[in-house]
Amino acid sequence: MEIRKNDHFTVEIEDMSEDGSGIGKQNGYIWFIKDTVKGDLVEASAMKMKKSYGFARLVQVLRPSPDRIPPACPAARRCGGCQLQAMRYEAQLRFKEDKVWNNLLRIGKIEGLRRAEDGAAAKADGGEASGGVFLPIMGMEHPWRYRNKAQFPFGEGKDGSILCGFYAGRTHDIIEQEDCLLGIEENRQILDAIKAYMEETGVRPYNEKTGKGLVRHALIRKGFATGELMVCLVINGTRLPKAEALIRRLRSIPGMASISFSPNQENTNVIMGKTTEDLYGPGYITDFIGTVKYQISPLSFYQVNPAQTRRLYETALDYAGLTGRETVWDLYCGIGTISLFLAQKAKKVLGVEIVPQAIEDARRNAALNGMDNVEFFVGRAEEVLPAHYEKTGVRADVVVVDPPRKGCDTRCLETIAAMAPDRVVYVSCDSATLARDLGYLCGRGYEVKKVRCCDMFGWTVHCECVVKLEREEKNG
Repeated sequence: MEIRKNDHFTVEIEDMSEDGSGIGKQNGYIWFIKDTVKGDLVEASAMKMKKSYGFARLVQVLRPSPDRIPPACPAARRCGGCQLQAMRYEAQLRFKEDKVWNNLLRIGKIEGLRRAEDGAAAKADGGEASGGVFLPIMGMEHPWRYRNKAQFPFGEGKDGSILCGFYAGRTHDIIEQEDCLLGIEENRQILDAIKAYMEETGVRPYNEKTGKGLVRHALIRKGFATGELMVCLVINGTRLPKAEALIRRLRSIPGMASISFSPNQENTNVIMGKTTEDLYGPGYITDFIGTVKYQISPLSFYQVNPAQTRRLYETALDYAGLTGRETVWDLYCGIGTISLFLAQKAKKVLGVEIVPQAIEDARRNAALNGMDNVEFFVGRAEEVLPAHYEKTGVRADVVVVDPPRKGCDTRCLETIAAMAPDRVVYVSCDSATLARDLGYLCGRGYEVKKVRCCDMFGWTVHCECVVKLEREEKNG
């Protein structure tokens, strides 16, 4: 029987897509159904259909998968930020490993890669045999309350009340939820203080349709090692009325170290403005990853999961194989988080980042840690690297890259291959572009030796990964 829009049908979920939707098949036709788990038998309602596949809405679970659990957050399904909250955490880790593994083989065409079992993880080094080893994922011991950063949009309810929470998936409709279980417990207290300030002073939330109202977002950050808190209000204006009332309320919260606002009067989906104005404190908070200290401003890029970041960076440092004699280039270095980790064991680290403010932060963080073997450059890696090599003649022994989701620029990859470092360490937040870039490097004299996933974003489909590559002639 042909299924039409809004028809109900029964299907078993046989697999999961990269965005966390369940995949079911019926008479050869493929259905993608959100909020389902591999192994579920579900009733679904057809929404949108193409020639060979369609999208459906979950109506009810008729027989739950062994991996299905009740979502801990009441807003999980409406919010959509945690695509995997109905899946056991151990099953999520398998899902992420399989996604990265399949992309490396399918997109990257990586040859000779073998999977190591958990018990073999400590022994497998991937350097003694031909081909590389895919090590078990580094999961979280406690996969809740791990995010040190949150950005909450503000809006207005139909009754004129102040709303605060998260946008529903693929919309700008605000779901009222002030206590995301991935975020810090202080978020609710901070948001309550901001709303009380707005009600006390008559400050209104921003309205996207009319362009009126003042408060657009609240950025909240916490240094997990120091306990320091930061609040930055993004406003549709250049000043915050009666700011002392906001400061008074926020300062009563233990750990409050920095209060600021960021003007953003653009009609844009970009959350933060280009500048910030300090209201209280130095304009930054401090935190540690291992023994390295960082100053983090509202506009700084800083990994959101500090416990897992340390494990990720320690793995990258291990893969770099530093002895104290190496010159290392850290591309897409941001505020120098990985650079300073590498500087603990390298002769010299040179970091490149296109965002000038990030480089200012990186230089300040190097000085903060007393590291004089680090140098930072503003610009595109594919332009800075060859210019520096031509000027100094100093080649890279190791190159570390940690690009955005779109992966490395082709010119950047060409430059890395031309500089011919002994090792390349690739840190990635998108396994599809990672696989593409690894395929490029493997076609130009490099071999993948180690791959390890790190779960930085529990209950979501996202996964970080770190890869060690070596020049093939090094193995001869």
